[in-house]
Formats: sequence, C-alpha cells, structure tokens
Amino acid sequence: MPIEPKIFTEVKKILKGFGQTYLTEDGALKRSKLTEDLDNYVPLLMKELLSSELVRQSYVEEIKVGDKTHEIFKLNQFVELFTYKQYWEDSYTKFSNKIGLTAGGKFIDETADVVLDFPFKDCVLKAGMSKEDAKDSDEAFLNEVIAKTEIDTLLEPKIFVNATRYDKEHLEGQPTDTFSEQDNLIIKGNNLIALYSIKARYAGKVKCIYIDPPYNTGNDSFNYNDNFNHSAWLTFMKNRLEIARELLSDDGAIFVSLDDKEIAYLRILMDNIFGRQNFVNTFIRKTKIGGGSDSAYGATEHEYVTIFAKNIAFLPEFFVKFDESYLKRYKEEDETGKYFWDTLARPGLKNPIHYDIELPDGTTTNQGWIWSKKRFDEENAKGNIKISKKKDDTWSVQFKQRLNSKGRRPRTMLTDLGGTAVGNSEITKLFGERIFSYPKSEELLEFILSLHTKENDLVLDFFMGSATTQSVALKMKRRFIGIEQMDYINTVSVERLKKVIEGEQGGISKAVNWQGGGSFVYAELMEKNQGYLKDLLSSSDATELNAVYQRMVNDGADFDFRVDLKKFEDEKSALDFEEQKEFLLKIIDKNQLYYQYSEMEDEDVRELVSESDLRFNKGFYGE
Repeated sequence: MPIEPKIFTEVKKILKGFGQTYLTEDGALKRSKLTEDLDNYVPLLMKELLSSELVRQSYVEEIKVGDKTHEIFKLNQFVELFTYKQYWEDSYTKFSNKIGLTAGGKFIDETADVVLDFPFKDCVLKAGMSKEDAKDSDEAFLNEVIAKTEIDTLLEPKIFVNATRYDKEHLEGQPTDTFSEQDNLIIKGNNLIALYSIKARYAGKVKCIYIDPPYNTGNDSFNYNDNFNHSAWLTFMKNRLEIARELLSDDGAIFVSLDDKEIAYLRILMDNIFGRQNFVNTFIRKTKIGGGSDSAYGATEHEYVTIFAKNIAFLPEFFVKFDESYLKRYKEEDETGKYFWDTLARPGLKNPIHYDIELPDGTTTNQGWIWSKKRFDEENAKGNIKISKKKDDTWSVQFKQRLNSKGRRPRTMLTDLGGTAVGNSEITKLFGERIFSYPKSEELLEFILSLHTKENDLVLDFFMGSATTQSVALKMKRRFIGIEQMDYINTVSVERLKKVIEGEQGGISKAVNWQGGGSFVYAELMEKNQGYLKDLLSSSDATELNAVYQRMVNDGADFDFRVDLKKFEDEKSALDFEEQKEFLLKIIDKNQLYYQYSEMEDEDVRELVSESDLRFNKGFYGE
C-alpha cells in the first residue's frame, strides 16, 4: 500500500486533537489555516506532528555536521500533501482542489524559483528609427529561471561601489562615504538583488511603490527585455512583488502599470501576494487617441494602473484637487464654508428612504430620500435644509452640499493625464531627441503621488527607466529610491535628474513652481560574474568569446560547481559559436553576480573597494 493514505490517516488523527482548529465539524480539512500555521511553525502543532513516528519517517531527515546530528523537517514536501484533494475522504474530484495561476506545472504561490533578467544593451529607438527597425537590430537578452536548490547567496546584501552624491553645487557628482535617512538613492544593478540589498534598511518604510514593469507584449523595441514567456513572466513578477510588499509601510500601497496582455493575471497574482481584501482599485488610463492596428477587433487606446494596499485597514482615503469647472458649482458660502443647494430626492435612486416631510403649505411629501429621518431633522435644525416651490408648482427639498476641504474622489477613467505622446515629448524636450521609448508622463506620476503621499514620504520605483518617478518625487519634495540595471541609467536617468536639480521647466515644473535643488546618491552593486555575463553577451564571434572565457578562467570567475571545464575545453571545438556562447552563459554561477557584503573584509575583495566606498557600505548597512 502506498504511503499517502497512511500518512493522511495519521495526520488527520493528530489534527482531530485540536478540535475544530484544522478540521470542520464533518471532518473536512481547513487547508489554509493548516498551511499558515505550518509556515509559522506553531509550536504545539509541530510538537504533535513530530511526535508521530510515521511523520518523522516520511518527513524528517537527519544531517550530521561535525560531531552533531541535526534533524530537518521537510516542510515544503509536507505542505504539498495538502494541495491535492484526492487524498482526502471528503474528495469530490480526483483533481486538485485549488484554482490559481500555474507556472511549470506548479501553482505560482508554491514555486520557489527565481527569474533573473540580464539585458545586454538597451534597444533604444533612435531618431527616425521605427519599431520594425528595432526588431531587426542585433539586440540580445537573457532571462533565466533559477531553481530554489541552486540559490544560496543570491539574495544576500551586496557591496555598493562608486557611491556619488549629486546636488546643485556638484552637478557632475562628488564621491561620498556617507548616507542618511533623508538621502535619495539611485542604484545600478539587477532590481531583484538590489531590493534584497536594501531590505534591512527600508523594510516597512516605503509609503508608495510605482512600477512600470515589462508588459510581456513580445515587442522587442522596449528598452528592457519585454519578451518573457507567460510562466516566466509570472514568476519574474512574483519574485519582485513579494519583496516589494515587505518594503511597504503598513499604510503603504503599490501602483502597477500594465496593459491587457497580463493585467488579468497580475490581479490574481497580487490577490495571492497582498491578499484579495487589500485590492484598492484599477484606473483605466487613456494613452493615445484612436489606437492603432494592434488588433483586428478594436483599436486599443488605454492601459491600466492597478493598486494594492499593504493593509487596506490603514490605507488613507484618496482625494484629488478640485478643478476650476467643479468649483464653479459652489457659489454660496456661510461660516462653515462653500456650498451649493443639492436635491435630497434622486430620481432612480436604488434604495430610497421613505418618510414624510412637512411642506410650507401644511401638506407633506414623500419622494424617497438619500438621508435618514434622523439626519434630516438634525440638518434641518441647523438651517441646512431649504424647501421651495419649483416652476411646475411641485416642491423641492434641498440640502447644503458642502465642499470637501480634502478634495474630491478620483475618477477611475483617467482621460486628462498625459499619455504616451506627452511622455515622449517631455523626454525629447529634455534631451533634444527621443532617446528613450515609452516613458510615462510626469502628469501621471504627479497624480499617483498626490493621491497617496505627502512631503518627505518615501517613494520606490525599481523599474526606473528614464527616471520619471524620481523626477516627479524630487519636484514634489518626496524622498525616493530608484533601481535600474541598464547602462542608460548613466546617460538618461541620472542626466535627467541632474537637469531637474538645475531647475528644468518641463513636465509638472510650472504647476508645482519648481525652481531646482535637491540631491541624490548614486551607487552600483559591485559586479562579479555580472561583468563577465555582459561581456559574453556582447561577444560577436568565437575569438571575442574565447578571450572573455580565458579571462574568466585566469581571473577566477565563479562557475556552476557541477561543470567540468576540462571536458568543455576538450569538446568545444565541435561546438559552433552560438552553442559555445549559450553554454558559457548557462554555467556562470548566478549566485555570484555581485560581491556579497559579507565578503567585504576578505583580502582579495578588500583590495577592490575604495576607502570611501568601504565607509559608505558600513554606514548604509548600519555598522
């Protein structure tokens, strides 16, 4: 007899001892509660499970370290038992009792794989260059899925180098060895690895995250790899959204821009990571007029901004400023503020409240009201109700509709914010040419930051691109963090922020009376295998490729421990250029893309880090 029925019988017997904590009255498993407590290693539950010899035989492994023997409970394998309902007596079907996103045959919330993206160079649309031209250009990208078993030091904090402070007095930058809570931060490096490097310092402190990630459209003209397959894209986003949630403050929220290709899947993924109850809203943003030939079934004119809270119970309400046309309605004013007379009865009201209201002529009216009788009496006593006869001799009951000093509720249809053309225009005006494709407009980011932040709040964008988020944050006096691994961080992102510090007057500058100022600190994750990776990708023939490989061998690059380099060298002559390149890209140890902060004091590493950067790292990591 296979072990599964026995182990389930045993586990069910153990769970019955907890009353209805893990089982319903009719014996059905409360799967979510059980897996939650297993993840948290609830002591009493673990004690009871580990007292079972059958559980121990199946899921406890002994590992000897030196003279000591340690017991390891294989939690992930144990939890997997509860994914499939066919093993339980209350089974309705032999299939998994779960609905959700899958990648590689596993539910996305169960995978521990990591997707890293390694762009070779940006595919920027040059002046006069069409999307078709870009598709034919010689651009190379690599996305790799790394299994949990192959990850050990990948997400540990990394060493920062080339720390440089930019301000109005030092527009070309000045090396810095200090970093404070008030400093803005720009990081060059892989965003997943960078997010884990800032985790210890910023966990629970970020008020607002805005990201404009790869849309997975299959259109290679984007500045980053935008051609993931679906399951890799889901895992890619899952990895980054999980750490993003940890960085958010309790009253924080994340805003994600996306189009129709993946928006439905993103919503399900974020339901899983942030909790369905923490969904806030989705704004529909008009991006262009008339759409294009992108679909035979409709010209697409819009994209989306989806919003989730860290904890919606702590999320402040959203308000936007009143526009002039809206304010024109509030023509009257009393000691409390501006107001206009609005009707208490609304035609077509779904659930009107009925009661009689006495009219000046002694009769009564009952039209179905929006207020309760109690509230009507209270407001009437304050003089906030007006009853008057209309031209058709019917009576109108009105109340003072007051102007909310906080503003009005935002509309979910964003038709008046700058679309794609506006973002492109802003970049062109700044640099004299269109050096970045599809930037978001400053108006959009001003709208988002106005909704959910105030001065000095911390804003994070880890798909930094052309630095629109950071530019708007600086102009609105918010603190910011930006992360970007592409080389244009130095030619576009940083250069744009320098122009903002100088006082450039594009975008929202005039609206917020921006006069320049502010500062930021730029730092790079210290490259190790990442540098070799870029060189391999840029190799155009076998000679260049072999030169990079020899340098890797001579300089002690880190290879996957399973690789026999001697065998590769003996057999590589039988491989063509592309096959050799693919093999070398595969065998680089992805755990060692950047130097670990824990290696800082190693003699070989210490020689590579300046005294200034050494002090910067110690200050950043709180030593």
